[in-house]
Amino acid sequence: MAVQLRKLDEQVVVITGATNGIGLTTARTAAEGGAKLVLAARSADALDQLASELRRTGTQVATVAADVGKAEDVARIGQTAMQRFGRIDTWINNAGVSIFGRSEDIPIADMQRLFQTNYWGVVNGSLEAVKHMKTRGGGAIINLGSELSDHSIPLQGIYAASKHAVKAFTDSLRMELEKDKAPISVTLVKPAGIDTMFVPHAKNFMDREPALPKPVYAPELVAKSILYAAQHPKRDVFVGGAAKALSATNFALPGLLERYLRATMFKQQQSKSPSAPNRRDALYAPNPHHELRQRQGMDTHVIETCPYTATSLHSNKILPLLVGGAALFGAWKLTHRPRSAF
Repeated sequence: MAVQLRKLDEQVVVITGATNGIGLTTARTAAEGGAKLVLAARSADALDQLASELRRTGTQVATVAADVGKAEDVARIGQTAMQRFGRIDTWINNAGVSIFGRSEDIPIADMQRLFQTNYWGVVNGSLEAVKHMKTRGGGAIINLGSELSDHSIPLQGIYAASKHAVKAFTDSLRMELEKDKAPISVTLVKPAGIDTMFVPHAKNFMDREPALPKPVYAPELVAKSILYAAQHPKRDVFVGGAAKALSATNFALPGLLERYLRATMFKQQQSKSPSAPNRRDALYAPNPHHELRQRQGMDTHVIETCPYTATSLHSNKILPLLVGGAALFGAWKLTHRPRSAF
């Protein structure tokens, strides 16, 4: 069954993790496009401020203070959407957090908490969306994976594991819905490194402050990709040519990629600044000082446009394969160093 999705200005859009980073950027972009919004995050105060901002522009907004790791909280998001607007057209499972450090240094309780948000939050949101969409004309479920959905790196192993799990669940759900001929599009979005509050929100078990490896892209690129998928069924979307290149290299040359990552990622994920002894993160609770910020404001160059992502979104099925081949060649050039470099 062909899935027919509404135009953005006709949609009711649910966004989790809506008060900073990609979620906040997507909420503001969707509001500009005329969508009705149901915004969820853990901070009620930040949600109220955001809702007031968007209502001043004429946007219809409902908010739900919720922890996506709790199924009962996610059920309240769905109930609020139905009570306020009568349907859900797009559900965006965006909430997520990371942990930096060697796997042997991270307490199991912290790993489990990360999975509650990153994985179970996606499961809870997806199943709630399916429950409402199946009986009301369908819609789009958009899950935020990562470039680390397809490969891993040292020092963020548990985060990568959660994003692998998100990919597996998303792919399985898509196949099941297609078997049922349900009019629901299921998309996995896999961004490269993005200039958001990702690093300040992450819990850190390293001696130095975490850093995001280059290249780093603008959150607006992710928001635009998400909202394109909300209107045009897409299986998956890589945001950033680097994400596609690394995924393609992992598929074709996994050993070579691991050698490259082993040689570079330990240094690239640690800044020169020592980790503060009183450092706050957002693993267990929101940090009010980091709310309502789309970007961290990184010292490194942030890429504002991405020809690969634009091409893969708007072209037919053949051209992305050609562009992907070019990305693979670029990745090979990037990783092909003399043996001594590894």
